[in-house]
Amino acid sequence: MFKLARQAAIAVLAMITMAGTDAFAQNCENVRFGDEAERKPQNVGRDIVGRSLDDIQERGSIKIAVYEDFPPFSYKENGILKGVDIEIGKLIAADLGVEAQFIVTAADENVDGDLRNNVWRGKLIGGQISNVMLHVPYDRELGCRNEMVVLNGQYYNEQLAIAYRKDAYPEDPPVPAYFRFDTVGVENDTLSDFYLTGFARGQLVSNMRRYPSASDAMSALANGEVMAVMAPLSQLEHDLTEGLAVHSPPFPGLAKSSWTLGLAVRHNWRPLSYAVDDAIRYAVEDGRMAKIFEDHGLTYTQPDW
Repeated sequence: MFKLARQAAIAVLAMITMAGTDAFAQNCENVRFGDEAERKPQNVGRDIVGRSLDDIQERGSIKIAVYEDFPPFSYKENGILKGVDIEIGKLIAADLGVEAQFIVTAADENVDGDLRNNVWRGKLIGGQISNVMLHVPYDRELGCRNEMVVLNGQYYNEQLAIAYRKDAYPEDPPVPAYFRFDTVGVENDTLSDFYLTGFARGQLVSNMRRYPSASDAMSALANGEVMAVMAPLSQLEHDLTEGLAVHSPPFPGLAKSSWTLGLAVRHNWRPLSYAVDDAIRYAVEDGRMAKIFEDHGLTYTQPDW
């Protein structure tokens, strides 16, 4: 299963690793949605598609979908669900005057599948629909392809970065070209994996080490199994230990090395979408959002509205 969805590095990012590719130039009417490109999305009953803002406030709780086993955003520690997205979900609920109920979900093959399973249709077998889904890329083409959802509530700009051993690079931090000679870890089937595999016509492949997760790659870095790790900055910072450092160098040939994270709400609950968007914006403007990230040891980069 691809982990691009879970990292919010949507599939289009993996397809535009050659600089100059104008992947965002299409109009919405030209965007196709997989095998169902010529068909309207399925409509489902009110009882399973989420709730209006009034319904949520009357019920006293809001259902928020988050990715499972995804530190530092949503994960369990000693049986307790925690992370950046958990705190953001609680912030949204508090602003609406309700309780946050989290639906922990596994990533599908891509973000489109995650939106279908968690926001507007539901899984074919089991599962439940959320009112809001967090950690969704705020991307124009993603929104065009998924007309059953509204993307908003931008709360963070993620970016790719490289963590490295200070003793291996005492003077200059490594850049991708260094990995023609030095070992580098990546999470399997992610944007970092795709990018380094294709870099310099495959010259880095022999020095790449693939791991099940970014945390596993960072453990290997701390143990000296690799000299560096490439992954999203937040995941690297979460697992930094003594003797390690991180930086965000240029990534030649990669047209998009950063992306904005937001949330998704089903399209026919616009008042809820507006209310949640306001809650996020207020938190960004008054510093509460930055504090959530700082409390988790992460560098906060405000989204560009």
